[in-house]
Order: sequence, then structure tokens, then C-alpha cells
Amino acid sequence: MLTKELYENYTEILKSELVPAMGCTEPIAIAYASAKARAALGENPEKISVSCSGNIIKNVKGVIVPNSGGQKGIETAAVLGAVGGDSTKELEVIANATDEARKLTKKLVAEKICDVQLAENVPNLFIEIKMQGKNHNSLVKIENSHTNITLIERDGKILFENSAKENPTAHSQDVKTNKNLMTLKGILDYANELNVKDVKEIFDRQIEYNSKISQEGLDNKWGARVGKTILEMWGSSVRSRACARAASGSDARMSGCPLPVVINSGSGNQGITVTLPVLEYADEWCLSREKLYRALAVSNLVSIYIKHYIGSLSAFCGAVSAACGSGSAITYMAGGDYKNIADTITNTLANVGGIVCDGAKPSCAAKIASSVNAALLAHYMSMNSNEFRGGEGFVEDDVEKTIKNMGYIGKIGMKETDKEILNVMINKIDVDSCL
Repeated sequence: MLTKELYENYTEILKSELVPAMGCTEPIAIAYASAKARAALGENPEKISVSCSGNIIKNVKGVIVPNSGGQKGIETAAVLGAVGGDSTKELEVIANATDEARKLTKKLVAEKICDVQLAENVPNLFIEIKMQGKNHNSLVKIENSHTNITLIERDGKILFENSAKENPTAHSQDVKTNKNLMTLKGILDYANELNVKDVKEIFDRQIEYNSKISQEGLDNKWGARVGKTILEMWGSSVRSRACARAASGSDARMSGCPLPVVINSGSGNQGITVTLPVLEYADEWCLSREKLYRALAVSNLVSIYIKHYIGSLSAFCGAVSAACGSGSAITYMAGGDYKNIADTITNTLANVGGIVCDGAKPSCAAKIASSVNAALLAHYMSMNSNEFRGGEGFVEDDVEKTIKNMGYIGKIGMKETDKEILNVMINKIDVDSCL
């Protein structure tokens, strides 16, 4: 049985992580920082300078900025945030951008009022906006998580400074949580002991938002239509629907659909992945709403737990950790015990733990489909007492150790891989000469 403190810690983790966001969270984070810099500036900007980490560049390069009228890139995100953003809305900062703001953004980007630089020796998630107006200048920094503002300046004077720059535990700066207290057993105890009233509102919003964007991805021509292709080619079994519904949400989201999603671990794609497969299986098995809420607690928390060892952004594809979450929840709904759920996680990581992240873009939908498919295979294996065993690759007999091994590989082992992926994406190296 969980202590009151541990129960509240899990609840606060869910409340702080499961927040609405529009589009890919990296360009939205840039728009948010820019809107904050514009608010501090107090006048229209004449020059905007964006300095950000490689992972931010990687995740903004290939996606359409939502509500921008089909425009892409860091410059678009920064300018639209400045001229059409509402900084009080955080990750929905450009939800109400107008046609006028979109036209002005296109004009100012063409006039090159915004320049972009790669920031070296900074956290994997780092954004600095410098803004120059006619009479004033401003600066805003975001570090480690998408809304974690660490500094706001106007004319060199500090207006706000957050000294808690390292390892923030939540997107909301005033919420205190401790992910280091998480364990798989603790997550399952929490799900079983959960008073659903504590999470009903956030889970209802997650179900509503993520289902809506998934349906949008199926109904209309977004991205490469991965979700629709799965249903057309693989049929409409619950397994196909689980993969397709998750993928279709990403189809829409990565191609600029302005509908919001409820994120997980700072990612809308991960938020979609922990939600839609669970909903499909709950519907197929005619489970109660209460059982669904408990399963969503498992799905979300397992994803957060695995991802917190890896960090916000890396060369490790977050669809994998999110699929571990949804696979665990499906095993939980099927009546699986601790060992079954642990084996579902191990089987998934042993299979697709090596998928790399080469930035946010339409192909993320296919990676989600592959990861969910692997998690479903892992689920069916575990329920039939089939699992990959300790000593096979990075797999250990203890799932907690396997998760930590994957965390080390994703955070430390893939660091150089992350750099080289960025080098290839920005044409910094001549690949032909290296092979």
C-alpha cells in the first residue's frame, strides 16, 4: 500500500505532465519563449535572434508550425509567437493566431528579421530568444523542459530568474514532484488504489483531445496517412485499430493540424501513443470507465518513468517508451500481474529500443505504429509466459534494471549518435566522403 506522500507524488506527476499543447512541442516552446520576450520588450520587435540546442533544431526543422498557414521552421515559430502569440497560454500560445498575424509572420520571415544559431554546451532542451525593438531589448531563456523559463530580462535588467535550472520535475514551475521515487510496483499500486476523482478531469481531457486529433488524421489527408493505410491494408482488428489510431493522431499533428493534444513527457506524439491504443482495447473488451482510468494511470506513468531516465530530448525515439506505457496498460486491463506487465516492458524494449529520433516530422507516425505493434506483440507474449531473459543484450532479470539500462543507452550511449544525426540533417558533413 502506498503512503499518502507517494500517492500524492504520482497524482502531481500526472497533473503536471498531462497538459494541453498545440502541434509539435518544440516549435511551440520557441513561440512561447518569443511571446514572453515580446511581452517583456513592450513594443514591436525589429530583430529576433534565436539560439537553441541541436535537439530543438532537429525537432523543428521538418514540421509545420500549427496555425501558421502551412509555414515551417524556427523563424516562423519565433516570429508568429512574437506577433500572434499569447504568452499566458503556454503550450497553446498560438492557438488564437489571426490571419493578420500569419500574413505578418510570412512577411517578416521573408524580410529576415529573425536569425538562428546553434547553441553549444547547453542542455538538450535549450532556447534563448533575444529581441530588439526601437527603444528596448529583451531576453528569455527556456531550459530542460518546454515551459521552464529560467531568465527574463529587459534592457539588461533581470525581471525574472529561476535558479532551479537542473532536472526540473514538471512543466509547471510551481509544482513539486519527484520522479526518482517512481517504481513499476509503485505505479501499479497507485493504479489499484486510485481514487478516480483525483484524475478524472485530466484523463477526460486526454481522451477527448487525443481522440479528436486521431479522428482528424483518419478523416482527412494529413501527412503520409500512415493510420489510414494501416486500416486499409491490415483490416480493422483491435490490433490494427490500436496502431492506426495512434499513428493517425501523429499524421495530423506532425503536418500542422491546429487541434491540441494532451502531452506526455513533454511530447504530443507520446501523449497520443499512451492514450489511443488503451482506448481501443478498453472499447473492444467493453471495460468500465473506472477500469479505463486506472489503465491510463498505468500507461501515462510507465511512459513518464522510462522517459525520465533518458531526458526530454535525445536520439532515443520517445514513441518506444510511450508504447511501453500503452502495452503495460493493455496487459493490466487483461488481468496481468506485476510479472506480466514487467515482461511486456522488457519484451518491447528488447525489440524496438534502438529506434532513433531524427527529428519531428510525418514519419513519426510510422515509428509510433511500429512501436505500438511491438508493444502489442510484447503483451501477447507476456500473457503466454514468453519473455526475453536476463543476459540477452541489455535485458536484465529485474525490469527496473532493464529500464535503467535503456535509460543509460538513450541518455549517454546515444549522445554521439544524436550529434551525428543533427550533422546529417543540417548538411554539416559530406556523408559520401565518410563512407
